[in-house]
Amino acid sequence: MQLEVLQRKENPLLKRVEVTFKATHKAEPTPTRDALRAFLAKELKATKDIVVIDFQASTFGRYETVGEAKVYKSKEEALAVERKHILVRNKLIEPEVKKEATPKPEKPAPAPRAEKAEKPAAPAPKAEGPKAEAKPEAKPEKGAPKEEKKPAAKEEKKPAEKKEEKKDEKKAEGKKKEAK
Repeated sequence: MQLEVLQRKENPLLKRVEVTFKATHKAEPTPTRDALRAFLAKELKATKDIVVIDFQASTFGRYETVGEAKVYKSKEEALAVERKHILVRNKLIEPEVKKEATPKPEKPAPAPRAEKAEKPAAPAPKAEGPKAEAKPEAKPEKGAPKEEKKPAAKEEKKPAEKKEEKKDEKKAEGKKKEAK
């Protein structure tokens, strides 16, 4: 891997040197942030712990990585100035582990409506009856959801939901015609 410093700018207020670089890596994968930090430290005659890579980007189909880095006077300066997520990416600090939040008490379930109460009642006889009787009951159940949809259609719905219901109704009509 070859490293070329494209631009070097001194920033005395923040006690750092800002560098734009280009790394050429033929027949190798895109270098890791750690590898680039080591090469930059060697090139700029600094230690690896004071080099912070701000960003790096590779172009599809090319063996080049372009990026920006900052070389601080000391590690303390880097920790004081640099953003935390950049420090975590460069492994200068450990990521903060979020403590598990205390479980919030669950809200009580809303009272079941009359329509919802009918639904659980229908599967109970189905489970009790023999298998031979379950098949004839399945056809009336298909009719039951249509009855529930009709009152539901009176409620305010979004246009997308109305279109879906119309499509479902057309499909059901088509199946009835095929069954005859």
